[in-house]
Amino acid sequence: MNALALIIQLICGAVGGNAAGRLIKKIDLGTPLNSIAGILGGGLGGQLLNQAGIGVSEGGSLDLTSVISSIASGGVGGGVLLAIVALVKSAFGKGK
Repeated sequence: MNALALIIQLICGAVGGNAAGRLIKKIDLGTPLNSIAGILGGGLGGQLLNQAGIGVSEGGSLDLTSVISSIASGGVGGGVLLAIVALVKSAFGKGK
């Protein structure tokens, strides 16, 4: 995997996590936690799509399609992981 593609996924994951938190107030954990969950989700989402054969080519070249897929997978992965973290947090928070 190309290091630049990973950096793009991590940055877009942070943006996606914060955007999801701002759009859906029920899952908003605050900017720092939204960013952390987004960064982790962006990296994981990008890796999962890369393993599925979607995303950055094995040769490591960054063409337009690879960059767009890194942006999309990072942003979506960040938002999805933030939603999962917020659901788990709310599930454990209701037990108190």
